[in-house]
Order: sequence, then C-alpha cells, then structure tokens
Amino acid sequence: MPSELFDLSGKRALVTGGSRGLGMAMARGFAESGADVMISSTKKDEIEAAAEKIGEGLEIQVFPVVADMHDRGAVDQLAATALETFGTVDILVNNAGVNKPQPIDEIEDETWDWCVEINLTSIMRLTRALAPKMKEQKWGRVIHISSVLGVGSKPARNAYSATKSSLLGLAKASALDLGPYGITVNCIGPGPFLTDMPMSLLNEAEKKEFSDMTALDRWGDPRELAGPAIFLASDAGSYVTGEMLLVDGGAFARAL
Repeated sequence: MPSELFDLSGKRALVTGGSRGLGMAMARGFAESGADVMISSTKKDEIEAAAEKIGEGLEIQVFPVVADMHDRGAVDQLAATALETFGTVDILVNNAGVNKPQPIDEIEDETWDWCVEINLTSIMRLTRALAPKMKEQKWGRVIHISSVLGVGSKPARNAYSATKSSLLGLAKASALDLGPYGITVNCIGPGPFLTDMPMSLLNEAEKKEFSDMTALDRWGDPRELAGPAIFLASDAGSYVTGEMLLVDGGAFARAL
C-alpha cells in the first residue's frame, strides 16, 4: 500500500537545526509519520519549546539537545547522545547551516572558516559517527540540506554556495560508500522558503525578486519541505541515492 511506503513507525531520526523553520517542519513530518525524533540547536529554551510543538498530540518521543555545530566536540557529543538514546539513528538530516554574504574580494577568513565548519565539516563528522550503526543494521537514510544556491548563486554568496554545492559531492561519494549496506545519501535543495535566514538577509526588493523567480510566484511554506524529506527518509525513496532533489517552486524551470 502507498501509505506503508511512507510509514516511519519505529524509526529514529536526528534533525540538526531542528528548533525552527525547515528543520522543525521536517522533524514534525517525521513525527507525524511515526518516527521518534531528536532535534538539536544552540538555544536551550528554543529547542525545548520546539520539541513540545513537534510531539504535540502524537504518541512518539521527541528529544531536544543543545549542540553548537561550530564546536567539533559538541558535534561528536551529539552523535554520542543520539546513539546512547536510540541505539542507532535510522534517519539523519543535516539541516543546520549558516550564511554571511561577502563578495569574493572581501571574504574574511573567519567568515569562510565559520561557514565551512558548520555547513560542511560538521555534516561530515556527524555522518561519519552515525554511519557504522546504520551499516550494522543494513538500513539508513542520510539527507543533507543543501540549497538552490548550491546549484546556482547570487552575488556575495561565495562561502554559502561553495559549501552547499560541496554537499552534493559529499552525498555522491557517500552514496557509493554506503549503498552496499542499504543506506541512501541524498541532498535536498530548498528554494525560497519563509524562514528566518532569508528574511533577515534580504531587503523587500530582494524578497520579491526571489518569489518572482519561481513558477508558483510565491515563497514556500516550511511545511512544504516535510513531504520531500519523508519521501527520501522512507521506503518510498529506497532507490534514490546520490541525488539532489530541488524543492524550489519551479525556480530552475526558467531558462533565463
């Protein structure tokens, strides 16, 4: 039955950056599909409030964990906490990410290193730590949240685009490493979604420019990313690996 393909009952998911926006929407989608969920973020009050909302009305467990993805020790501890809590993580969503626009001739080393550490290195470390248990059970789903700015770009998005495009290369290589063990590794490339990051970085003209780029002529609601994430996390997406799924409202349907 189609419903069984998307059923996540008994699965255990870890979503980084899960206290708001796309991360919270995906975590709620997993929970509604039957999975127990662990979410991480840097702010204790925020992550605890998000865990309550994600689990509201559902007979699943939601575990909030404070973790700074810029701190390698904290990333390693998050993996250890997930394994101690769940035994294994079936679904890993590497969602936490940062962006600080700077033109190529003005990039500060601190900005570059910050973006690379959070947007790329932390993802490698968390995947590396959780993959062995997935291999033991011969089942797993790893989803990196990239961006349409990892496929195209805009001025001054150098560090962000570089790291987000690198996630597809990482996913393709990891898909080959882990495929024989029944583990898929994919990227989702969200387009314009109404989340805190773009809203804080863009002026009104830029916000309209982004919505005008899409075929649907609007920004996406974070809840609209839950379905694609569930697809890749479930048996419905079992033969999809090493790919980038653009969820962009048709922005890349335009030739010009």
